[in-house]
Amino acid sequence: MDARTPWQALARPRFPRTSWPWRSAGYLLGGGIVGVCAAAVFLVLGVFSLLLVGLPLLLLSGLALGGVERRRLRLVDLDPAPDPHRVPAAPGLAAWFRLRVGEQATWREFAYALLLATVLGPLDLLAVAVGVGLPAALLSAPVRLALDGHETKVVKAYLVTSYPEAFAAALLGAVLLVALAYPLAAVAGARAALARALLTPRETEARGAIGEVIASRARLVDAFEAERRRIERDLHDGAQQRLVALTMTLGLARLDAPPGGPLAEQLAKAHAEAGQVLTELRELIHGIHPQVLADYGLGPALTDAADRSAVPVTTDVELPRLPESVESAGYFAGCEALANIGKHSGASRAALTARHTDGVLRIEVEDDGRGAADPAGGSGLTGLADRIAVLDGTLTIMSPPGGPTLLRVEIPCPALSARERSESSSPRTASSSGRG
Repeated sequence: MDARTPWQALARPRFPRTSWPWRSAGYLLGGGIVGVCAAAVFLVLGVFSLLLVGLPLLLLSGLALGGVERRRLRLVDLDPAPDPHRVPAAPGLAAWFRLRVGEQATWREFAYALLLATVLGPLDLLAVAVGVGLPAALLSAPVRLALDGHETKVVKAYLVTSYPEAFAAALLGAVLLVALAYPLAAVAGARAALARALLTPRETEARGAIGEVIASRARLVDAFEAERRRIERDLHDGAQQRLVALTMTLGLARLDAPPGGPLAEQLAKAHAEAGQVLTELRELIHGIHPQVLADYGLGPALTDAADRSAVPVTTDVELPRLPESVESAGYFAGCEALANIGKHSGASRAALTARHTDGVLRIEVEDDGRGAADPAGGSGLTGLADRIAVLDGTLTIMSPPGGPTLLRVEIPCPALSARERSESSSPRTASSSGRG
């Protein structure tokens, strides 16, 4: 396994021949330069803060430096360094500023910036000066002696007047360059560990971010289901009613047209086409969100889907009422599995089992077909897995060549209480009664 930090690289025998010594030196040199720049910025903003002009910029100056340091961290730490800041719930500079001021990560970055400008930056430069500057000065002794022609001083302390002395100093510099690479890398590893501790999310912040993701996924599912119901309602109450009226009008026109004439034939064709369109629209509405699912729940809806399957299906379904998003996902998982059995498996029979035990909905669909089901083959299973994953569920397919094929869906969810069932079914019942 390749080393991912200088500390891991130090334990490898090939350490001097790797890029880690130079990466460590570059990281510390960059830290010294950034520290000098940070000190200058703090000095300027500190003066302006006396007039309360630069105070907001001074407080938030760590944000920019934190972003720079997280990027520099890639030199000596190959693991990702995520941004610890949250996304504001509302747009605008004021909402962003309030969120940033209230975050612990902002103040940790500010503390790191002060530390870098006053302590860490100078220490970085000192480490580079000792670990790289001293060996480089010794290595350059022969060159500087050649340029001077008579004598040169090594590190301002030792006078070199001959080439044997100069080459001896260069040899000492080469030895020191290798020997000092180890403590230099250790210092770089310590600096990187401190930067990661202060500039990346802590466990509580990571849990908060995961909680936000879960909540946003739940809102996305609810919005998706609400939009699905709106489309179904508009199709049912709008387009379907107009098609019914058109079909009745064409039927009445056929009665008034002279029989056997060309007009009667055209009206008969138009009447038949309108009837076919109405049938397809009803099937589309049923596929969007079947009424049996809304009124009676997932168990009866799965049983109805099995009765309409092209392949004979035995059912063993016993389910309570579940949250709408779970019932919708479970229904379409069962329908997709049954549709794939009819289209691709060549099966002669299938079995559908659905249970809710230990707070988990489990749906299993098995067939005796040819097997070798491939989710990437355009069967819709990939999209179905993504939809179930939004609910923290899993979709498992076991389909060896020659069969049988087993599709299992597991979605963690609570069963609805009697009060929750009545509250969730009331608006649907009113909507259904209003459609006629």
